[in-house]
Amino acid sequence: MKEKAIFFWSGGKDSALCLHKILEEGKYEIAALVTTISADLKRVSMHGVREELIEEQAKNILLKDGRTGIFLHKMYINSHSTNELYEASLERILLHYKLEGIHKVIFGDIFLEDLKAYRENILKKFNMHGVYPLWQLPTGLLINEFIDQGFKTIICCCDSRLLGEHILGKVIDEELVRSFPPEIDPCGENGEFHTFTFAGPVFSREIKLKLGEKVLKVYELESGKNQEQGFWFIDVQSES
Repeated sequence: MKEKAIFFWSGGKDSALCLHKILEEGKYEIAALVTTISADLKRVSMHGVREELIEEQAKNILLKDGRTGIFLHKMYINSHSTNELYEASLERILLHYKLEGIHKVIFGDIFLEDLKAYRENILKKFNMHGVYPLWQLPTGLLINEFIDQGFKTIICCCDSRLLGEHILGKVIDEELVRSFPPEIDPCGENGEFHTFTFAGPVFSREIKLKLGEKVLKVYELESGKNQEQGFWFIDVQSES
């Protein structure tokens, strides 16, 4: 009998590749995908992807026994929530699954040591343990594996200091990866960009997309004045 686990799902390429590895290995049964949603915006936190797109991903995940769909547990926070409020929401979810007898939590992190330590400190409160299938694997090899496996993902947001708005909506392929400046991690692991995965071996079908407007959201200083930098977002919608 497989051990049950929950999976923190962003909808991007690292999540998709990580889930693919977990399903192929067959060690864990995924009881739920957990996604952080900004309740006031109805979009995935950080990525800016519409809530309904994550729902479409979850219902079309293809399991090894031929069934489709994994339950999607939405962790709602406000887009301006403090870290304390975020942690309170996270701990409520962890407690919920701990009481169901689940002790493993899967993440698609690759090499951010401080983020992993942060996660582990929270999990310790519930005697739960993190699982990191992509941990410390070379990002150049990971992005090539992602592409070779037949995944398709588009860039849904990017750091305006490092990448221009022209990259929004582009499908990541070998040519695009080669065009990245040297300071850009191939997987965007330092926050250079985020993605939405719409096709690949973990899905029963391709999600048809249409692209909308591009918006630059600038950072705000404590004084309230805007800096000339921020994140570019593109509005990605489903055609279905």
